[in-house]
Amino acid sequence: MGSQEVLGQAARLASSGLLLQVLFRLITFVLNAFILRFLSKEIVGIVNVRLTLLYSTTIFLAREAFRRACLSGSAQRNWSQTLNLLWLTVPLGVFWSLFLGWIWLQLLEVPDPNVVANYGTGVVLFGVSAVVELLGEPFWVLAQSYMFVKLKVIAESMAVILRSVLTAFLVLWLPHWGLFIFSLAQLFYTAVLVLCYVTYFTKVLRSPELTKQQTLPVSRITDLLPNITRSRTFVNWEEAKLTWSFFKQSFLKQILTEGERYVMTFLNVLNFGDQGVYDIVNNLGSLVARLIFQPIEESFYIFFAKVLEREKDSTLQKQEDIAVAAAVLESLLKLALLVGLTITVFGFAYSQLALDIYGGAMLSSGSGPVLMRSYCLYVLLLAINGVTECFTFAAMSKEEVDRYNFTMLALSSSFLVLSYLLTSWCGSVGFILANCFNMGIRITQSLCFIHHYFQGSAHRPLAGLYLSPVLLGVFALSGGITGISEAFLCCEQGWPTRLGHIIVGAICLGVTLGTVFLTETKLIHFLRTQLGRTRLTDKMI
Repeated sequence: MGSQEVLGQAARLASSGLLLQVLFRLITFVLNAFILRFLSKEIVGIVNVRLTLLYSTTIFLAREAFRRACLSGSAQRNWSQTLNLLWLTVPLGVFWSLFLGWIWLQLLEVPDPNVVANYGTGVVLFGVSAVVELLGEPFWVLAQSYMFVKLKVIAESMAVILRSVLTAFLVLWLPHWGLFIFSLAQLFYTAVLVLCYVTYFTKVLRSPELTKQQTLPVSRITDLLPNITRSRTFVNWEEAKLTWSFFKQSFLKQILTEGERYVMTFLNVLNFGDQGVYDIVNNLGSLVARLIFQPIEESFYIFFAKVLEREKDSTLQKQEDIAVAAAVLESLLKLALLVGLTITVFGFAYSQLALDIYGGAMLSSGSGPVLMRSYCLYVLLLAINGVTECFTFAAMSKEEVDRYNFTMLALSSSFLVLSYLLTSWCGSVGFILANCFNMGIRITQSLCFIHHYFQGSAHRPLAGLYLSPVLLGVFALSGGITGISEAFLCCEQGWPTRLGHIIVGAICLGVTLGTVFLTETKLIHFLRTQLGRTRLTDKMI
């Protein structure tokens, strides 16, 4: 498979399901806004911080390293050994679920049962839901490797919407169930997610026409189960060694990803109510990151991993592949920078209004608006880091991954210390400032690797981080105008003036996007080309 064909598949994987995902997210957004009006800040803090941290830690430690190792390289491999390796995530998940569940029940502060009921049941069911989700891991990796475009989006979106609907129904009709509502909804979510993947592959493998069209490496559903034979090794030991390298890195990356939740959970720097407000702002602020940046990162990680060879320098690989990879990386960096900068500039003036619409006075008063404005800056760094690490982890050799682990260790330690100090000094905003600091260091590490990687070639993909002075001026002007508009038109004066503030922002956004269209012609050409390929491929399918 040529690099251009892989690029087309990656672009289709990232973009074709985007509109569908946005639709599903908007439905979930509305349902969550409804649910928030029936909950206390304490319950939100326990569910979204304490229990979600248990679930995400179990999932991340059990599967992240396996995903990165098994998605690297060509799809032409011994899939029986790869699937065997992936099934090891289940017993690993059982171990982490039991170990972490014991910590959550025995070592951490238990909330007052009169305020938050059924805490113990919540811990058990969230741990079980993590193990249930790991049962679908072999199906997920196979689907990603063969770039099944809409399966992942539809499965996750359906599961999220059904979970939100179930939660809203139970909160409205059985509010006395407390945490049992969210625990049951989480278990239902993972069951639906796994069932979607199993149903899809069962349908495909029972249809000879679909099987021939997809050219899958398995012919029946039982081939996806662990397969022990005497004639060959149970797993591919090269993949297993790479998994171990990524596992050490994953443990450290998890601390960086969920570091603020660990500090809140283990050091008790915020009460459960403040934790709830922080987590709502965090989820709302990261909505664009989940909708746009995460699909791009996941899809183009596969692209870079398939096009580039880990153990070879850029000068020793096919120059056509290197040229395509450099061009794609430059365009992705430019796209991430522009989207992140747009969110930062306009987010400052519209944070309070967005929080008031979403959650009412519980969010728009107090520390909520300051948290949201700080998070807008963090989104800019998050966007750039997603693209740079997407390339870096796909191009690094095993030895380079091991060396990078030491950097991650230092970052993890400094993040925890910095989070505690900054939070003690300036409250929950300290978490976001600590995240910005560590994200900046991670970006610097990745930029150094990319610069060194392409140093021997004629390609300079880091040029994607440069913007024209005209465009920078338009961003600065838009930020100033919307800031003045917020001071005079928002947010205590009522909806007529709020609508004026929204109109001012829409005009400034239109001018900004028009300037992008006129000045960033190379990026526009890249997007048009890939979207054109997506539409053509969808018609063929």
